Amino acid sequence: MNIKVFCDIADLENIKKFNRNKFVKGFTTNPSLMRKAGAKDYKSYSKQILKVCNKKPISFEVFADNPKLMIEQGVKINKWGKNVYVKVPVINSKKKFTGKVIKELNGRNIKLNITAVYTAKQTANILKVINKKTKVIISIFAGRAADTGKDPVPEFIKSIRIAKSFKNVQILWASVREPYNFIQAKQLGCHIITIPPSIIEKIQKFGKSFDQLTQETVKNFLIDSKKSKFKL
Repeated sequence: MNIKVFCDIADLENIKKFNRNKFVKGFTTNPSLMRKAGAKDYKSYSKQILKVCNKKPISFEVFADNPKLMIEQGVKINKWGKNVYVKVPVINSKKKFTGKVIKELNGRNIKLNITAVYTAKQTANILKVINKKTKVIISIFAGRAADTGKDPVPEFIKSIRIAKSFKNVQILWASVREPYNFIQAKQLGCHIITIPPSIIEKIQKFGKSFDQLTQETVKNFLIDSKKSKFKL
């Protein structure tokens, strides 16, 4: 099964660059990335991005914490473009499941990216409140789970299995930590993986032999040694 690569980014210049890259099939953003990219006005900055990325799918996240406001923001964000997915966290800051928000927006045929998912139980809760026609992405945070010492792979296996009957649902491997995560996600059968720019460039160089890697490593050691002017 082929896996689609989305670039996790909000910097406008890099979006222009990766929008031309055929390897990248879409984009994801979040309020933190938008702020780091220098966005002062969320809507106007998002519209700038959409002028560049007007065909590939892109996710913009709601930033409210109250269900009513989350729904209002989701409806507004959805109107920005046909390629837009509204990103909604699976729980709010009070640890409350955002099922009401997901159900309401999904019921309005708004494409969703349910984010900050960690467990198959959360995936199951999402599946209980959505229909089987409107597109939904479920983003499971593999890297952040692994950072706590927990293996995320079993959660992916269970999530992919229970979502199998939902042809409109795609499972996404989020919070990539290393290039090899691309291979892991592909082997598991994930539909999408979101990757930061620096790691995308490394993945596109996959295929080097261990001999080539060894040669490059030795060359780099020699270059560093010369620069350091080491003596024995």
